[in-house]
Amino acid sequence: MPAMNIPTITVSVELGERAYPIHIGAGLIGRTELFAPHIKGASVAIVTNTTIDPLYGHQLRAALAPFGKKVTTVVLPDGEAHKNWETLNQIFDALLTERADRKTTLIALGGGVVGDMTGFAAACYMRGVPFIQVPTTLLSQVDSSVGGKTGINHPLGKNMIGAFYQPQAVIADIAALHTLPPRELAAGIAEVIKTAAIKDAEFFEWIEANIDALNAQDESALAHAVKRSCEIKASVVASDEREGGQRAILNFGHTFGHAIEAGLGYGEWLHGEAVGCGMVMAADLSVRLGKLDEAARARLVRVIEAAKLPVVAPSLGDDRYVDLMKVDKKAEAGEIKFILLTRFGATEITGAPDQAVRATLAASV
Repeated sequence: MPAMNIPTITVSVELGERAYPIHIGAGLIGRTELFAPHIKGASVAIVTNTTIDPLYGHQLRAALAPFGKKVTTVVLPDGEAHKNWETLNQIFDALLTERADRKTTLIALGGGVVGDMTGFAAACYMRGVPFIQVPTTLLSQVDSSVGGKTGINHPLGKNMIGAFYQPQAVIADIAALHTLPPRELAAGIAEVIKTAAIKDAEFFEWIEANIDALNAQDESALAHAVKRSCEIKASVVASDEREGGQRAILNFGHTFGHAIEAGLGYGEWLHGEAVGCGMVMAADLSVRLGKLDEAARARLVRVIEAAKLPVVAPSLGDDRYVDLMKVDKKAEAGEIKFILLTRFGATEITGAPDQAVRATLAASV
């Protein structure tokens, strides 16, 4: 599908001297002027993967050519299963081989896995080098590329090893979403639904009315979804950069969802699929604890189903779910903390009785 003439929109993440722009539009990967303000050194390292490099690597290298910089491309294996130390070391190996210095700019070209690992590598290499996010999936455009969370997975828990490290800029090219497989698109829509559910009831109503357009990859609908999701996330991150409190609401659906991913094995379900199902489970628990009415839960389930996301959880066994959720970053002294929905646009961060959690697990598989 050809790119439409949609206007380029810029959303700012306000973090004082570390503030940065999120540029949203079609055809942005090839626009040299968007990268120019953020590349100061003599060299650039593009980090991408085997799927994305053939699709968009040439566009990005062409956009960087006018700078006359030394450009290295690091091509990683694709998939959540490779979000680990071994793959991270491939980035460090390339940087050291090419003698990258402290002014080398890393550019993450890909989805959330590439963005998270590139950001973590940038935070660690020589104790910190600049990086730019160029997210190519809907999930990474609306969520993982914004906010500075970087990291890798551990066999016992998702994203348990990492750092908060902000990019210089995020360049979200809506046109790149046309090459997404249907499952990847749906996974991104899950994060759009999550963002609306926790912070903006009107945006949630818009998603309900426009879910067919989102599924059909309508660029105007996608651009609005990315813009509003980024605006919401930027405001939350600006108020709580390091997740000391309010930012944790962005993990609605993730406590259950991360357990699904770790329990099945990373990559068996996409992150957004696990989050979609995790939101269904969190909503069920919200109703059981008297936080949410049944009509709201049903609306949430309907829109998740309409986005072609799973709403029935895999059977891992109650004890396995509980053990995995205790490894979650929000857990305190072994107590699982849940993000519960109280109404569309409002949440509560709380523990839950074991009996209620197990009742939700039993009802969800």
